[in-house]
Formats: sequence, C-alpha cells, structure tokens
Amino acid sequence: MNVQGILREVTPLSEKDCFYLIERMKSEFTYPIHIHPEFEINYIENAKNAQRIVGDSIEEIDDLELVLITGANLEHAWINRNCRSKQIKEITIQFHEDLFSNQLTKNQFNSIRTMFDRAKHGLLFSRATIEAIKPKLLALVEEKNGFYSLLKLTEIMYDLSMDNEARVLSSCSFSNTDEINDSRIVKKALTYLQENYQRPIKLDEVASLVNMTPVSFSRFIKKRTSRTFIDYLNGIRLGIATRMLVDTSEPICEICYNCGFNNLSNFNRIFKTKKGCTPKEFRENYSKKKIVI
Repeated sequence: MNVQGILREVTPLSEKDCFYLIERMKSEFTYPIHIHPEFEINYIENAKNAQRIVGDSIEEIDDLELVLITGANLEHAWINRNCRSKQIKEITIQFHEDLFSNQLTKNQFNSIRTMFDRAKHGLLFSRATIEAIKPKLLALVEEKNGFYSLLKLTEIMYDLSMDNEARVLSSCSFSNTDEINDSRIVKKALTYLQENYQRPIKLDEVASLVNMTPVSFSRFIKKRTSRTFIDYLNGIRLGIATRMLVDTSEPICEICYNCGFNNLSNFNRIFKTKKGCTPKEFRENYSKKKIVI
C-alpha cells in the first residue's frame, strides 16, 4: 500500500508553447514534492542550506545551483530546511519532451541527448558551469522575441551538456530507469545484479557469467561505471530500499532483508553513509513533504 500520494503538477505550459519560463523572488519554498511530464530546469540563488529532494537524493544546497530533471515520474522539491535567506531567486524553465525530438537524432545534438538521458535521474551542474551560464540565463529571462528565446534556450542546453562535472542525483533503481552504458558485457552483468539483488551475490559469480576472471571483471566494471562491484550492487539495493521506504509501510527490518542486506545494522550504516540519514529519518523526511491526491 502507498503511504501517501505524490502531487502531479499541472504546469502552465500549453501544447502550442515551446517552453514556459518564470522568474521570481521568494522568501521561502512552499511547493511540496511533485512530479510532472515536462522537462524542467531549475536555477536557485541565495538559498544556502535549503534542502533539495530529487528521487532518493536528499541534500542541502549551496548558495547557487542549477538542476535539470527529465524524468516524468521523478519526485522532486526544494524545501526551507536550514535556509535563513528571505531573498531567494528562482528561475524555472519547463518544456515538452518533444521540443528537441527531431534535432536529437542529429550528430550535433549528441551531447544534449546524453544529458537528457542522464537527467532522468536529476542532473546537478557544477558551480563553474552555473556561473558561466548565468548571464545567458538572465538574457533569456529578458528576451521578448519568442524565436530568439528558443535560440537562447538551445544555446544554454548545449553549454550545459558540455559540463563534464555534472552529477546524477537519484539512483536508477529508485527512479526505475536504466543506467546509460553501451557495453553488452556490463549490461549483461548489471541486469543479472538487478534481477538477483535480494540474495548474496559474489564477484566471481558475476565474473563467470561474462567469462572474465574476478580481477579482470572488477577492473572492467570500475572503469565502465566508476564504481566498485560492491558499491554498484549496494547502489541497486539502496535505490530499491528507498523506493520501498517512500511507497510502502513495510517495517524497515523487512525492507533491509528484502533488498539483500544481511543484517539491519549493516543496512543502517551503509544507508547513512550514502544518504546522509538513517532509513527511519529518510522515510519521515519524505512523508512529511508528500501530499495525498
């Protein structure tokens, strides 16, 4: 059973609009956790120590941030938390998934297509990129001509797609989407992990599946995913655990064992290390900011 529902936002964007942009100054964040099918860019300034929730990622933000979200069912919100500022600047841009659909098949748009795929989990851009983008973003806000506005937005999308330090926020197992990877070996191994995460899985077991030695496979998966074998496996388990914490009322101890962790204390330790809070705190944090629809 669901603990609570998530608000599905109905945005002001019409089918005839290319995109919708709103700039506002605010003293606090008031909108609850929500989802919407439209792609969204959210720029926030002067809200240090506010809290960002994107999927199973819950973090306090700095005084400057920009996030792209392209997942139709990816829960997200910004809340006051420890923010003391009463002069928060926010620029939100929303556009339909098909705005760039024809162009995304072209080679010149490869980086934007990859960025949109990554942003299904929420994508946080580096400070250097945000500072470089800011003048163009402000120019877009001031632009009155619809055609030139679209050109400016396209340029911003390309510049963002060049950010090699942009960081994915939510885990793929929480947002129920596939991780981008073009290696058939990795896909075969990771599919196996996703299908068997509930039981103990050893490195040599998966290495044998793809006809590699454990040492070779360990190096291979580290190079391809930037994570060790156990980190990747625990990432899958944590993503499913956080999903269950949000969507069900199952006891935490049952979630722990159902997700393949061998004991509750180990689950709590890994969860707090990766998420910055305990499973109980995560559930409470989420449930307080959700509303029934």
